[in-house]
Amino acid sequence: MARYQCRLISIERFAFMAAQLPFSEALRPGVRVAVPIAVLAIMLGGCSFDLGSWSPSSDKDAPAKTAAAPQTGAGDAKSYVARGQALLQSGKTEEALAEFDRAIALDPNYAEALYNRGLLHQREKQHQLAVDDFTSANGLTPQRAEPLLGRAISYLALDKVREAAADLDEAVQADPQNAQCWSTRGLAYERLGDKTKAVGSYARALNIRPKDEAARSGFARVGGKPGQSYDTF
Repeated sequence: MARYQCRLISIERFAFMAAQLPFSEALRPGVRVAVPIAVLAIMLGGCSFDLGSWSPSSDKDAPAKTAAAPQTGAGDAKSYVARGQALLQSGKTEEALAEFDRAIALDPNYAEALYNRGLLHQREKQHQLAVDDFTSANGLTPQRAEPLLGRAISYLALDKVREAAADLDEAVQADPQNAQCWSTRGLAYERLGDKTKAVGSYARALNIRPKDEAARSGFARVGGKPGQSYDTF
């Protein structure tokens, strides 16, 4: 079993009492875990709409990059995706969707287009459509953590918590340094009532990214104690 030491000095309480609403659409019946809206915002916010060359998700505090719109008239799938990303960042969701659709029509096996369209559907709370696109992207790039993480988040919104946990188990093995995957895995196992895996996942996320407030809050909720080591599997 892999074990990781949590290097927290103290556990700080979240200062978002006013925003602490239950994630009611995704709560599993019988499990009373109030997930603040801020937690979901952190998870979704970490899914970049500009994957670029599909480099691994970075947990460094790097500034967000703005996708540059390609030259007018470019008709290849990559250009359609770049236009879609730029439009989405400008809040033009329908136009962005049209660009992603064009990219996929031109190249049905273009994983990045499918992934970005999945993120758009997820943002619009069309989670089954998001799951379908993430599934297609995952089939084309089985060693990537990003489609698995995206699908897991939509599974949580659809109350398919076991499916989410399975995806996250695979995601953290594909990218062991992805704090967001570990933090989301902690949430999934917390909702399944498996505090051992939940606390281990939150602790791992905090080892990678000590300022991860979602992981810090989850670690406290499941009774994690600073300075102790926890199993992750």
